[in-house]
Amino acid sequence: MAAPMLRWCCPARRWILANIDRGPRHGRGAPTGSGSSGKRGQSSVAQQLLATAQKPRKGEHQWAAVVGLEIHAQISSNSKLFSGSQVHFAAPPNSLVSFFDASLPGTLPVLNRRCVEAAVMTGLALNCHINKKSLFDRKHYFYADLPAGYQITQQRLPIAVKGSLAYSVFVGKNRNQVINKTVRIKQIQLEQDSGKSLHDDLRSQTLIDLNRAGVGLLEVVLEPDMSCGEEAATAVRELQLILQALGTSQANMAEGQLRVDANISVHHPGEPLGVRTEVKNLNSARFLAKAIDYEIQRQIEELENGGEILNETRSFDCKLGCTVPMRDKEGKQDYRFIPEPNLPPLLLYDSASLPAGADPQQVINIDQLREQLPELPSVTREKLVQQYGMLPEHSFTLLNEVGLLEFFQNVMKETRAEPKKVTSWVLNTFLGFLKQQNLAVSESPVTPSALAELLNLLDQKIISSAAAKKVFEELWRSGGKTPAQIVSEKRLELMQDQEALEELCQATMEKHPQVVMDLKKGNPRAINKLIGLVRKATLNRADPTVIKEMLERQLSS
Repeated sequence: MAAPMLRWCCPARRWILANIDRGPRHGRGAPTGSGSSGKRGQSSVAQQLLATAQKPRKGEHQWAAVVGLEIHAQISSNSKLFSGSQVHFAAPPNSLVSFFDASLPGTLPVLNRRCVEAAVMTGLALNCHINKKSLFDRKHYFYADLPAGYQITQQRLPIAVKGSLAYSVFVGKNRNQVINKTVRIKQIQLEQDSGKSLHDDLRSQTLIDLNRAGVGLLEVVLEPDMSCGEEAATAVRELQLILQALGTSQANMAEGQLRVDANISVHHPGEPLGVRTEVKNLNSARFLAKAIDYEIQRQIEELENGGEILNETRSFDCKLGCTVPMRDKEGKQDYRFIPEPNLPPLLLYDSASLPAGADPQQVINIDQLREQLPELPSVTREKLVQQYGMLPEHSFTLLNEVGLLEFFQNVMKETRAEPKKVTSWVLNTFLGFLKQQNLAVSESPVTPSALAELLNLLDQKIISSAAAKKVFEELWRSGGKTPAQIVSEKRLELMQDQEALEELCQATMEKHPQVVMDLKKGNPRAINKLIGLVRKATLNRADPTVIKEMLERQLSS
């Protein structure tokens, strides 16, 4: 069978164990599933739920938690997976619906080339094997927001399989110890999104918006290699950064472009896995971590109290901070998968297998896409550490905050200050002000150029560190003025007359002989008092380091 025609569309283990003292063990849920392998490390998360493995004391029993994820990422494309309808967030309801999206009789799917390329690039970035032949299937289930009564997906033979995602968690008292972990990727598949049901409780009715129906999704299935909420949230955040770097998905969780389902179970080490529950539609990394940790604790408490775990689907109530039942899964749903009759196998090629004279618009070359892969977040972080000598945790922060890396790099281009000082100002002062005001980097009233100029003034010893903070606060409040203007208006520049400063130090020592006596007797705090007195006399316009050097020189003469 021939390959489907492609439509061009421009893009815009070890498990950790929990020793929990709960008395004698009671009933267990029926085991299900299979174990996972792979190297596992220590995790600092779920502080009261999961601790590092140790020998149990009397009355204690060890629990192991197992977490797997299914992640749905909306493909960054101008149109939907099988139709020409536009993709636009927050468009008026049902304004972006084609005949095919509404499942009118006689309409046929036309595969979007951009979506296929996005799937291949994502698979390559995640170390997957790309299947040169993949198949589409119909997955039947009935919801009001699924007009056809089935979803086109790739259940039998997905586009990419057997990959891996490396991520890092921070442990230790100051969270400055990095532990590298890897989660296996079972598969990546292309599929359609469904529409959206809007529940109007006031009128007791449900409204349907089909704008999202047929939008292209990448489903990334992670094996159950994680053991707590923080590991899962960190892995999802790393995947989010990779998708954004590739341009294959904007992965904005607030807009529903990245949604996560978590499968969670607990068991005693050496025994079969416990019954799992699925927590659906988590759209925040923070809520993902909270939901998983809560569910682990809930299952442990249920089993220790003699209950059993139901194989059910649950949702996370972010206001209550707990998971609540949605529906049970005891009777396995029959999706009645069948081959999609209107789509032939999807055939991909590499440079060796590319047919001679093939139309580039009708075939996809895996090797060509591999060459187009951009720098991935892990490589960027390594470069930051090597180029600027920053700590690994600082490189993670720069990448995790949207736009912060670009801001940092723009400051570095325009300042002569040391990278260490720039890093400190960006991550502590600048980021601190952003979080205080709940602003994004793009909304900052302080530009990279303004911060670079401020750091230059500080580096040239024109102003002190204390004065620099005052200038920054003024920049934040009154955007439009330059640091130099603020320094001039508020007379914040350091005293440049060294002779006058020497005389001031001498006069201060003469006025406070007792403090000088204390200093000579070996009281180290006395010099700080003298420095403070001199700075007060200069209206804080003298550099404390210079004052200290002058005082010590005069005392020793």
